[in-house]
Amino acid sequence: MTRFLPGILAMAAIVVASNILVQFTVANWLTWGAFTYPLAFLVTDVMNRVYGAPAARRVVVTGFVVGVICSLVAAQMDATTLRIAIASGTAFLVAQLVDVSIFDALRDGRWWRAPLASTLVGSVLDTVLFFGIAFAPIFPADINTDWSNEAVPLIGHGPETALWVSLALADWLVKLGLALLALVPFRMIVRKLLRDRVKS
Repeated sequence: MTRFLPGILAMAAIVVASNILVQFTVANWLTWGAFTYPLAFLVTDVMNRVYGAPAARRVVVTGFVVGVICSLVAAQMDATTLRIAIASGTAFLVAQLVDVSIFDALRDGRWWRAPLASTLVGSVLDTVLFFGIAFAPIFPADINTDWSNEAVPLIGHGPETALWVSLALADWLVKLGLALLALVPFRMIVRKLLRDRVKS
């Protein structure tokens, strides 16, 4: 279990950072959390490549639990609604566990195929689940999420749409860009960890 500790701590740190940074917007249609959360896919994929799918699942679940506990303590449970908390937890676990399964199914292909495909599918799931559960008007509204249905230009420039739709699209575009950029550190970290395992 100690060999998975760096992955668990990294996952917990990403969950805490993302839960804090999602409260702050960039240009009114993107949150800072959009830049930290995609790193969770990098951690999951590195653990999957080096230690296998069971280890990656363990890192996802343990890191998530530790991160949520730390986030609740830091926020003193007054900064988020139950609906948003449920949305965040559901989206994270579903997206990360699907990422693990897709990566595992594609692990024997070209080195970049598994991390790219699993991260892209996981990102779509995470975005749809989080924003849909947290803000879509098909669920009962509450005073803490009414702001999300305010009409705004899509990503600041397009046709008028609900703010949560604009936030979701911007969030997904950032995840897409970071999925491509993360291939470089993925390759470097995996090489180093595999080399270290051979030496030990």
